[in-house]
Amino acid sequence: MLSSLSGVVTVYEVSPRDGLQNETSILPVAAKRELIAALVASGLKRVEVTSFVSPRWVPQLADAVALVQSLARPDGVIFSALCPNAVGLERAKVAGLREVAIFLSASESHNQKNTNKSIQRSLDLFEELIPAARDAGMHVRAYISTVWGCPYEGDVDPQRALEIARELVRWGVYQVSLGDTIGVGTPLQTQRICQMFLGEFAQEQLALHFHDTRGTALSNVLVGLDAGIRTFDASVGGLGGCPYAPGASGNLATEDLVYLLHGMGLETGVDLAALIAAGEVAERLLGRKLPGKVHQAGLPGRR
Repeated sequence: MLSSLSGVVTVYEVSPRDGLQNETSILPVAAKRELIAALVASGLKRVEVTSFVSPRWVPQLADAVALVQSLARPDGVIFSALCPNAVGLERAKVAGLREVAIFLSASESHNQKNTNKSIQRSLDLFEELIPAARDAGMHVRAYISTVWGCPYEGDVDPQRALEIARELVRWGVYQVSLGDTIGVGTPLQTQRICQMFLGEFAQEQLALHFHDTRGTALSNVLVGLDAGIRTFDASVGGLGGCPYAPGASGNLATEDLVYLLHGMGLETGVDLAALIAAGEVAERLLGRKLPGKVHQAGLPGRR
């Protein structure tokens, strides 16, 4: 039951990558470094800082190697980046990263739009890439998108995501992040998905990645917590959204997630006031208001 929850929850921050990749403006390295420093100063220990995808497809993150090489590496903080293929892996090695993340979708149409490959072709690629990254001393995380639903196909059978996850874990992925890419998930659906995956994987092997398109992200977090999941992806201020998921709004805002977790007595290691300040940095750098609710409202008695 929710009233008996305790312990530590890991917040996996994705705004420097998942947030900035969808922005029309391209921030310089110095601005991205400022945002990442503010996120780390809030106490976040897991930060996905960029992506080694082709600059032709995501020009917002074309400076990935230069950015990673310019970052200070505080003790206890793990930086990661998306790595779609062997070329990306080589760039990640040059940059000096110790963790990379791979990605594919549970729906064929979205995988084709997002990666220009079939699901099977993606799996064939990752069967080689995951061991290669591990041989290079890297940890490998995986995202499976559209687990709750697809913008092109509608409902998606979560069994398809489960079959993909089995292969990825078998090849050496340490954690699989299950994504509600278009924010269609409802609590009962989330409960069923969590039960299905926890029937085969340990809690620490799973993370949840919600978008708040229809206002259900935090409700789904509660269900995930109750099921035993203790890692959640989020983006400061609610930045981001998949470029290949029409109509999808931003990610679950990190401030909203942390506010909820702290209110339930769960530990995150994050200073919420400093996190709100990091969101203000993002807002200033981008020159626009961000949608996160706690970001906008602030803390009681602080405004």
